[in-house]
Amino acid sequence: MGSNNVVVGLDIGTTKIGAVIAEVSDEQEPKIVGVGTSVSEGLRRGVVVNLEKTVRSISKAVAEAELMAGIEVRSVLAGIAGDHIRSINSRGVIAVSGANREISKSDVGRVVDAAKAVAIPMDREIIHILPQEYIVDDQPGIKDPVGMAGVRLEAEVHIVTGAVTSAQNIYKSIQKSGLNVRDLVLEPLASSYSVLSPEEKELGVMLLDIGGGTADIAVFFEGSIRHTAVIGLGGNSVTGDIAIGLRTSISQAEKIKVEKGCALASMIEEDEMITVPGIGGRQERQVPRSLLTSIIQPRMEELFSLSLRELRRTDYSDLLAAGVVVTGGASLMPGATELAEQVFDMPVKLGIPQGFGGLVDLAQNPIHATGVGLVLYAFQGSENNGLGRLTENNMFERIFDRMKRWFGEFF
Repeated sequence: MGSNNVVVGLDIGTTKIGAVIAEVSDEQEPKIVGVGTSVSEGLRRGVVVNLEKTVRSISKAVAEAELMAGIEVRSVLAGIAGDHIRSINSRGVIAVSGANREISKSDVGRVVDAAKAVAIPMDREIIHILPQEYIVDDQPGIKDPVGMAGVRLEAEVHIVTGAVTSAQNIYKSIQKSGLNVRDLVLEPLASSYSVLSPEEKELGVMLLDIGGGTADIAVFFEGSIRHTAVIGLGGNSVTGDIAIGLRTSISQAEKIKVEKGCALASMIEEDEMITVPGIGGRQERQVPRSLLTSIIQPRMEELFSLSLRELRRTDYSDLLAAGVVVTGGASLMPGATELAEQVFDMPVKLGIPQGFGGLVDLAQNPIHATGVGLVLYAFQGSENNGLGRLTENNMFERIFDRMKRWFGEFF
């Protein structure tokens, strides 16, 4: 990077669009100079369902961040999530071909290519190829094998794929906003850069990023990402339950959730009352806050239980010494971390973005975990040294090649 480079993280979420502008240099930590948010219209569970509304929401968030920073934004790193995301672990094996059997960067590239040679459906595209570890002549646990001597090189990698059309629509939305896409990054991976420490990743930790439409999961162990998944529940599910249970509008239910919501019944007073506005001219009424909590707690328990079930599908459910870190907007609800501790039966903490300067008071909030994480992802460099990064050109070249093959088969 140059001495005065600007990086913009764009978090395209179901309930909000967040833009974070940071100035970075080669030696210093990123300095956040602009933060902008707008209500997300046109997305459902992380997937674009209305292009024009999404474009307007992106433009508004970026314009707000530009005004604060006094910088014109031209390109962004965008987050991608949604319940179309899938991931698999794969292994590749090659024979080392260099002189004196010394492993070179080209050998590493070849073994990663061998590992990614898995069958991927026509409608899906690789977003990330994240090396977990390398194995040299049956010696596991190697992070960087370049320069080592060996005959046989193996790579364990984590492959993240997404629906081609969902990725295309995110690109189109950003481009119609007058911006270029520098990179497309899986949102829980981005969030991990802002809320997880290297020690937590080494000890073993699960990141649970609870957004409006989905909850994103990333499991780390021995410094590498081991599992990613998306749960189709989020803060909007809680809001919908409140609207039905208290017979009020979605907007009022959201306001009640933010101001009076609590995820754990034992944390509230029995006789505490809240005001529920009426719909269509009906009078407002008083209801016990315990009724609100009795609506919220089962849905949050379901979300945490589904996340635990996803964790138990991996080999790491009993190895997470650092426990669980919850972040995202819904994690701010009182009682959320305490309820999560009961469900997971392990330590749970709130993930607050760290590792930057500048507008700390604005950006140090779980709702900006992904936006800040995208900036830190660009600043620190991907742990896979760029392997498998999705760029605009190669993405559409691969899509075009697949379409040509498809048409060739049928016509």
